[in-house]
Amino acid sequence: MSKIIGSATDFYRLRVTRLDESDEPDLEWRDDILYREPPKQKVREGESWALEAILIDDEEVAARIASYESSEAAHEALEAITEDLSELTKSMFEERYLSDLP
Repeated sequence: MSKIIGSATDFYRLRVTRLDESDEPDLEWRDDILYREPPKQKVREGESWALEAILIDDEEVAARIASYESSEAAHEALEAITEDLSELTKSMFEERYLSDLP
């Protein structure tokens, strides 16, 4: 097996994704409006945020780095890991953040 050497930013980008594992409906139906988003202040049961590394060459390949209870915590982690992404090589980034993945 050969190792590819290069900056991690040449191979990965990061994203935060909202996960909703609740049973409540995603849409709120009304007669006068087709769809209205629920208020942002409302805390949803089963809602979490995932920080993922995406392959630049194939955006279908996403590796979850971690899950967070709030958007703020996920975005703080995103900032910290983005710094590492720009400073580490591909193999160092994979060893630090993606080593536990199958």
